[in-house]
Amino acid sequence: MHDTGTGNTAQPSRRTLLAATAGVTAALAAAGPARAAAPDDSRLRALVSRMTLEEKVGQLFVMRVYGHSATAPDQADIDANLKEIGVRTAAELVTKYRVGGIIYFAWAHNTREPHQIADLSNGIQKASLELPRGLPVLISTDQEHGIVARIGKPATLFPGAMAVGAGGSRSDARTLGRIAGAELRAMGIRQDYSPVADVNVNPANPVIGVRSFGADPRAVSALVAAEVAGYQGSGVAATAKHFPGHGDTNVDSHTGFPTIPHSRELWERLDAPPFRAAIAAGIDSIMTAHLMVPALDDSGDPATLSRPILTGILRERLGYDGVVVTDSLGMEGVRTKYGDERVPVLALKAGVDQLLNPPDLDLAWNAVLTAVREGELTEARLDESILRVLRLKSKLGLFRSPYVSQAGVDRAVGTRAHLAAADRIAERTTTLLVNEGRLLPLSRRRYRKVLVVGADPASPSGTTGPPTGVLAGALGDLGFTATALSTGTAPSAATIAKAVAAARDADAVVVATYNVTAGSGQKALVEQLVATGRPVVAVAVRNPYDVARLPSVRACLAAYSWTDVELRAAARVIAGRVKPRGKLPVAVQRADDPEQVLYPIGYGLSY
Repeated sequence: MHDTGTGNTAQPSRRTLLAATAGVTAALAAAGPARAAAPDDSRLRALVSRMTLEEKVGQLFVMRVYGHSATAPDQADIDANLKEIGVRTAAELVTKYRVGGIIYFAWAHNTREPHQIADLSNGIQKASLELPRGLPVLISTDQEHGIVARIGKPATLFPGAMAVGAGGSRSDARTLGRIAGAELRAMGIRQDYSPVADVNVNPANPVIGVRSFGADPRAVSALVAAEVAGYQGSGVAATAKHFPGHGDTNVDSHTGFPTIPHSRELWERLDAPPFRAAIAAGIDSIMTAHLMVPALDDSGDPATLSRPILTGILRERLGYDGVVVTDSLGMEGVRTKYGDERVPVLALKAGVDQLLNPPDLDLAWNAVLTAVREGELTEARLDESILRVLRLKSKLGLFRSPYVSQAGVDRAVGTRAHLAAADRIAERTTTLLVNEGRLLPLSRRRYRKVLVVGADPASPSGTTGPPTGVLAGALGDLGFTATALSTGTAPSAATIAKAVAAARDADAVVVATYNVTAGSGQKALVEQLVATGRPVVAVAVRNPYDVARLPSVRACLAAYSWTDVELRAAARVIAGRVKPRGKLPVAVQRADDPEQVLYPIGYGLSY
């Protein structure tokens, strides 16, 4: 068993770190004085000119790798690496393929806790910088907050994008980015695949939903720009995703190939503004979408492989010259039309700079190498992308200071001030949609015994347990006698009967709902709880559209996620410790007539 703090992933000594960076420092110095017009480019171009073709190809890839340590992962992770990548460790991955980036995932066991993450980052940098012509690695992750977070406690977890959209505060969005960026940087992660810039106008969207700030392109644009400023002010590259816009689809590009039916005019008015705002804010990277937009490119290619979209629109029309990164190349949306050996080549031809997480790295790496050797891709084309990536690494300070320290982790990650800021932001996001008879706030004198039942979706990194337990615990801390009974996302008749029996012994019921559908067990659960005569408070812990299918509840809140920070905020609203301040960032349609709006954008009650 390895110690996740130091152990086999102990931070290298200062002497070792300085020795490892000496090659890069010397290479930059040897390149001579830079031109005044582009102080970094002459040095970076000199670095590119000395790279072998194989090294250049490697710099284009950002790859997953299993394990908590760069050199001594657990045996199960070694086995997974051998099976999927053909290497044993992250250090071997860097040595064999000279990858320019590595992406961290919780499921790959990269993110156990902050000190371990910092050690892993240092180990990866050391392995790369000790190579001949070694370059620092750009380490990335998906830390969107809300329902998508790869790093959990004790790091600070914030409300997700739609919750921030409900709060509507650019200052809060900027604060979120600043604090989250500082914590990522302290752990050696310098590129975050956030914020989501998609305008979510489709309630049936299975993959974006609450990951979006909302359905109003102007509001989304303002919040995207604010988060970008926060992240990048802390020295972390923000990434606006998913270009040209993934907000109006009912197909998940992880498992299918979506089509966006927008006209060019509608795209300009609805989907483009947040990306324009991100570019105006100086966004460091933009992620592509694996979907088809016939009005922008009628070839049938996904946007990730579309030169008209990535070069014609993003580069030339929108004037973006930063890093373009693909969404994961293991997703079905980019693999439907072409084989895995063609996808990376076509992406580079379209205008991509970073190739993210191909399912078969060896196949993809050799495909790009062969395309250059056979003339389909030029080495000059590769150099364009490598220069963009090196510019970003230089901007982020990776050539000067690629390593992080344990003391830096302690100073930045999960501090009392950061956690308090997350709670304050969350308190401004909870949205009260129904409050019949002024049920809320719940009086502790009248409704002392509270039963908390409901959904228990798979826990993201920001949770300590199922929503029922977190809500009950938070209400208990606020003076109620609260009992939790998890009934799941599809409760059976027997489970519903058990909840109804428990409700009869309570003064009030709080039920956590998760994407309620017509005829679902969750809907039946709520109806039968209401029939007991006990007042029922529904808390939608994902999409706010649940309220349309729960007409009988006396109170309904939208929390936008089931992470601890948002559930604690919802509990404080229920208890009257804070007033609800959130406003819907999306419209809620009637369940029986989707053409009719039940609650418009901007709706939200207070008391």
